Amino acid sequence: MRIITLNLNGLRSATRKGVLQWLATQDADAIALQETRLQAPERAAEDFGIEGYVGYFRDAEETRGYSGVALYLRQRPDRFVSGIGARRFDAEGRWLQADFGDLSIVSLYLPSGSSGSDRQAHKFEVMAYLEPYLAGLASSGRRFIICGDYNIAHKPIDLKNWRSNQKNSGFLPEERAWMDRLLDQSGWVDTHRESKPGVAEYTWWSNRGNAYANDVGWRIDYQIATPNLRGAAQVASVFRDQKFSDHAPLIVEYALPRL
Repeated sequence: MRIITLNLNGLRSATRKGVLQWLATQDADAIALQETRLQAPERAAEDFGIEGYVGYFRDAEETRGYSGVALYLRQRPDRFVSGIGARRFDAEGRWLQADFGDLSIVSLYLPSGSSGSDRQAHKFEVMAYLEPYLAGLASSGRRFIICGDYNIAHKPIDLKNWRSNQKNSGFLPEERAWMDRLLDQSGWVDTHRESKPGVAEYTWWSNRGNAYANDVGWRIDYQIATPNLRGAAQVASVFRDQKFSDHAPLIVEYALPRL
């Protein structure tokens, strides 16, 4: 099974840069997208299709041009779960889950706190109610792969300039401790890191300066899997031959049947 995750920084913008054409060539079973920033009427007015896939969306409910997640799937799932039952989080369009038998694939967009203290407080609030929710999923017996932009770099290896970012959103001690608990206590598997232990590879770069050209980046996009999928990730890669967004696609190959 092949899964791709990518924060688009706008579906329309990334489409103009060729992302849908590229995705159509990738033979993925599932494509998880974040920050689509479009509502249904806007998508209906343009072609955002990928040949061979059906696109499913969870949009922000109140703010146009904001947030939103999507799944493009080869096969129609048995069931969808749109949101997790937390009103403010769900209203921002941040969780879309597709169930296939005992396997669930999720597109998740965790809030960023970089725009100010109010948003950082909201991010902490979201992390607080996601933690027991994710712990419950990890012990549920179902198999989950949760793909998306977590807006957290876990370890110093996961961002180039970690020393100067220890007081910045995305690498705060509280955020990193949350990731520790997620991976160490609840048993979720960071499939990229499992596939590439010790490799410094990033998925997001600031638009300032020459961060992308100089590879001064952060690894904040993940595909995390439940403990019963430990060892299933065979190959993980970050695609950088084309630039569709300030993020790069994270591709993981799993030793699982194709959808």
